[in-house]
Amino acid sequence: MPIEARLHRAHGALTTLTNGRHSWASDVSKLLGSSDAAPDAHDLLDSALAACTALTLELYIRRKQMAVRSLRVVVAHEESKGEDGRVRYALSRELHVEGDLSDDERARLVEIAGKCPVHRILTGDVRIETRLA
Repeated sequence: MPIEARLHRAHGALTTLTNGRHSWASDVSKLLGSSDAAPDAHDLLDSALAACTALTLELYIRRKQMAVRSLRVVVAHEESKGEDGRVRYALSRELHVEGDLSDDERARLVEIAGKCPVHRILTGDVRIETRLA
């Protein structure tokens, strides 16, 4: 389902997004002329990886009936420019897993994290086509 973003210029840069079933918001900081009323687009991108990782791991943990008491995923990013002028976006992901797990089970969870669909998209060949409608 496509995502629609609608900018509300009367509120700075506050933007509402919908997929037809759910709605959420994004904004930019006060330094960029808005009210910082919602996460910015980078936060949304990072949160997609965090959410997908947590959900992928949870499904695996349930299927394997692993003794996990809690699961938390932390995603952060650093942005820089390369010598070629292209943006370099480096994501880091930490898995915080509490439970009685062997070293092999813990290693397997790290491996499974790399199989979440958003991880695969972000590390794959992404193309973006833009047209004026």
